[in-house]
Amino acid sequence: MGEPEDGAKPKRVVFVTVGTTCFDVLVKVVDSQEVKDELLRRGYTHLLIQMGRGSYVPTKSTGDDGSLDVDYFTFSSSIADHLRSASLVISHAGSGSIFETLQLGKPLIVVVNEDLMDNHQSELAEELADRKHLYCARPQILHQTIAGMDLKSLLPYSPGDATPVAKLINRFLGFPED
Repeated sequence: MGEPEDGAKPKRVVFVTVGTTCFDVLVKVVDSQEVKDELLRRGYTHLLIQMGRGSYVPTKSTGDDGSLDVDYFTFSSSIADHLRSASLVISHAGSGSIFETLQLGKPLIVVVNEDLMDNHQSELAEELADRKHLYCARPQILHQTIAGMDLKSLLPYSPGDATPVAKLINRFLGFPED
């Protein structure tokens, strides 16, 4: 897949989601020139930020000057279309966002919100990163994670088969087997 005939770069979208939370630290860091420059260096053309309940407002840009095209919104009834059209997803560590992205086979960087107490979400993100399904980052090193990522090294995520567990539970409860 090469350049379009009109010479324009192919559209490569980075979709950032914070879910329904307030995660201004993530929104600020993806809006930083350092991160935007690294995304541009990696061939991305558009940055779309779902900023949730946050109060930090990113800087919009049309990208006409060779920079990233940047846009944002607060909430959407469904982010599925945004996830599907993304070339890369940067997400908070919510399990719904993580698994929805992985099931679509999209490359994913999960950024852990260090301000959360008893952060079980970081355990999930770190385990999935250890299994090479995604990259896990802290806000202050996001630009380094982007610079060093090798998306070809990520392994596809396939959900486990719950059938054996369901059969065991059914047998325990005395239900007939299928």
